[in-house]
Amino acid sequence: MSDLIRIVDLDVMARIGVPDEERAEPQRLLISVEMSCDPFSRAAETDNLAWTINYFEVAERIKSVTAQRPRKLLETLAEDLAFDLLKTFPIKKIALEIKKFILPEAKYVSVVIERPQPES
Repeated sequence: MSDLIRIVDLDVMARIGVPDEERAEPQRLLISVEMSCDPFSRAAETDNLAWTINYFEVAERIKSVTAQRPRKLLETLAEDLAFDLLKTFPIKKIALEIKKFILPEAKYVSVVIERPQPES
């Protein structure tokens, strides 16, 4: 059994898009992440952050990875984020959604991925 920590619609800026001119200036993305983790019972009993996932650090890591380099595809950013977060934090499974506001006729476009912790 796993418990969940969610960060919903984290506002980040990224240089992303297929045409060069779209990547010329950073654009706004909203990133949501759902992290399956060990049950909260030990963290709750001890009231100790060491027994859970520090969601502030996760949010900072998302902003850092997103800003590292330009990318053409949301899919590339989603894979980069999932790989990095699974490697860095004690996450059993991750689900990510990245929203981009590029089509004037649509509220947003998004990609969603789910990845398990790789087997050791």
